Amino acid sequence: MPLTQEERIMTLSPYLQEVAKRRTFAIISHPDAGKTTITEKVLLFGQAIQTAGTVKGRGSNQHAKSDWMEMEKQRGISITTSVMQFPYHDCLVNLLDTPGHEDFSEDTYRTLTAVDCCLMVIDAAKGVEDRTRKLMEVTRLRDTPILTFMNKLDRDIRDPMELLDEVENELKIGCAPITWPIGCGKLFKGVYHLYKDETYLYQSGKGHTIQEVRIVKGLNNPDLDAAVGEDLAQQLRDELELVKGASNEFDKELFLAGEITPVFFGTALGNFGVDHMLDGLVEWAPAPMPRQTDTRTVEASEDKFTGFVFKIQANMDPKHRDRVAFMRVVSGKYEKGMKLRQVRTAKDVVISDALTFMAGDRSHVEEAYPGDILGLHNHGTIQIGDTFTQGEMMKFTGIPNFAPELFRRIRLKDPLKQKQLLKGLVQLSEEGAVQVFRPISNNDLIVGAVGVLQFDVVVSRLKSEYNVEAVYESVNVATARWVECADAKNSKSSSVRTKANWRLMAAITSLTSLPAWSTCAWRRNVIRTFSSTRPASINSCLQGAVAAAPCQFPFLISRLRNVLKTFTFAYVFDDIPSGFKIVIYI
Repeated sequence: MPLTQEERIMTLSPYLQEVAKRRTFAIISHPDAGKTTITEKVLLFGQAIQTAGTVKGRGSNQHAKSDWMEMEKQRGISITTSVMQFPYHDCLVNLLDTPGHEDFSEDTYRTLTAVDCCLMVIDAAKGVEDRTRKLMEVTRLRDTPILTFMNKLDRDIRDPMELLDEVENELKIGCAPITWPIGCGKLFKGVYHLYKDETYLYQSGKGHTIQEVRIVKGLNNPDLDAAVGEDLAQQLRDELELVKGASNEFDKELFLAGEITPVFFGTALGNFGVDHMLDGLVEWAPAPMPRQTDTRTVEASEDKFTGFVFKIQANMDPKHRDRVAFMRVVSGKYEKGMKLRQVRTAKDVVISDALTFMAGDRSHVEEAYPGDILGLHNHGTIQIGDTFTQGEMMKFTGIPNFAPELFRRIRLKDPLKQKQLLKGLVQLSEEGAVQVFRPISNNDLIVGAVGVLQFDVVVSRLKSEYNVEAVYESVNVATARWVECADAKNSKSSSVRTKANWRLMAAITSLTSLPAWSTCAWRRNVIRTFSSTRPASINSCLQGAVAAAPCQFPFLISRLRNVLKTFTFAYVFDDIPSGFKIVIYI
């Protein structure tokens, strides 16, 4: 007789037992598919909260636990990634609830590098939607295992077989149904578990608490006909014959390879079916996985501590204006007060006050293991992508950076609050959601973002967290591309930097008479944290930005070689998708 999961864990060493218990996953979906609602119900089953909140409802003071930011409560959307840890059965689950809105895709993409598994939530009335397709493409890059939850069975939905076909055809992943719905909308009676031969009956009006489990054993049990009605019971039997003949059987190896997804049906709002999904998650989802660095692969079973920062969040406690860096533990055991090497700066730091999270709430942690998410207090020294080790010089790879596509000039309503504005932009830009630029010719502050909604978030958070009221003005900038000086000595010389910068801009201007081009000179703003992959020696170097279509950059660079004879130009691909980096050697 094969060992149970608990028995297998008990045969390991104490350290490996802790590693084997961890499950770290994120929830992905199209906006409004029910992602944050299912997060609430998962926390309820994990006994992390007493009563599940709702995303947004009239007269309700009980908001979703994961939507802790004030603007999230007002708009009923998730704006930032929330991290929550809770026990379930014999496992310790780390859940990352990500924003579904495309304007916050950067936060989501980085978060997906920190998890070992994903739960895909689909609105069963709408099927596969655009945002789900894009997020699945990201998970494909790492062959992340996917579980699927078909949500909103308490409403009228599309045909379940049609939904499975759509997932398989559009997302290119096989579907293995684990549970199957009995009716939908007002006729929704429950789900049948294909592998346990059990029917779980649904009770409406129990969405804020854990429902009493009502089970009917066996598909041909007369009690099933009595519970759901003869017509629905016969319809279930007919559908299951088709399902068993036409759909995939669940295979754990194919699931771990990202080729097949177990599918569960239920309603997050009605708090039904979520526990079936959680049972599958802790049983099948992988324990902490190996991670690739620029020198080798790090295994979770290694004794030495390693971890990487995938997110920075400002003002989780607005009273203290704090900044917290979220670090995924990859290997080794964290213990309070241990000394770690910050690889980018090659400096040793003592981590004595690491945090663990329950969305906006946090507490100090004494120890942590691979798969756990730690919060590090950040005083401006930690960047997204930073690697921490116990001395080994290596960097974890695969954490994306993004070039801004939209730009706005930000202006104060009260000019006397310039200092507070700068401080606010410092901390918000460190999160990586927006970037801040300053032209050489004036003191304008230009905010660059990937999505329009990010601009609203910046202004809202400046007002609520820094007591600064600001407005936006349009600015004639289309995109930003950076020009850098690799000579550390010259890059620190203001006269050399300014002279070379203006010379470069003059050369570019002479080449940009076509309407497709526009130019603007920039100086690096000290408040902007850039890609951590760039050497520290060029942190304050000469730069310029050119607004143009990416395909025009090779042409520009070849012309610049002829105009600026004293400069050697090369263009290389950055971590930023489709972004060119022009490197100048003085």
